[in-house]
Amino acid sequence: MNKEAKHSDTKHSKENQEIIALRKAMSKALEEKRYEHTLGVAYTAAALAMRYGQNVHKAQTAGLLHDCAKNLTNEKRVDICRKNNIPINAAEEKNPFLLHAKVGSYLAQKKYGISDPEILDSITYHTTGRPGMTTMDKIIYIADYIEPGRSQAPGLPEVRRLAFTDLDDCLFRILRDTLDYLSASKMEIDEATRQTYDYYKSLREQNTER
Repeated sequence: MNKEAKHSDTKHSKENQEIIALRKAMSKALEEKRYEHTLGVAYTAAALAMRYGQNVHKAQTAGLLHDCAKNLTNEKRVDICRKNNIPINAAEEKNPFLLHAKVGSYLAQKKYGISDPEILDSITYHTTGRPGMTTMDKIIYIADYIEPGRSQAPGLPEVRRLAFTDLDDCLFRILRDTLDYLSASKMEIDEATRQTYDYYKSLREQNTER
């Protein structure tokens, strides 16, 4: 075996060990249903990463950690934000449950040793999205919505098909359906979700005009 192949094998083995360690950590940190969802997101994120030529290990890592703050109390999430100067917007003030993404990114870094900004950002924005999302942002956002354990979202079979044929079309469809659902349910809409939808709607209109 040449040096290059040996280095590749060592790196792959190290990455596998990291994923196994994160799975064990999440199995302790999360309730059983949330843990099953997390495994589903990591699996789906890895498949999407393979489809779109992204780093599979990063996608798995982000998928495993995306909900790592989900089982904290609202009080604990707010406390972590205040102590670490993590901004809390108006929607999060009313519903601190929404803070789990920002706090999850913080814990991924401080508790689970993740330093890669691509992974940390994809955890931060996995519930709201953001204008100008990276491919990894989109993968984690979409994987969270379509993982095999999900069953409630409207038009899920079509959304799942779209995820593997056109990532941007799928992202827009999910953003639109999410806003429709929140509006119909008279639930709090995070302004970041609306801004993300408006951004991608404008982008689609510009592309149509060309």
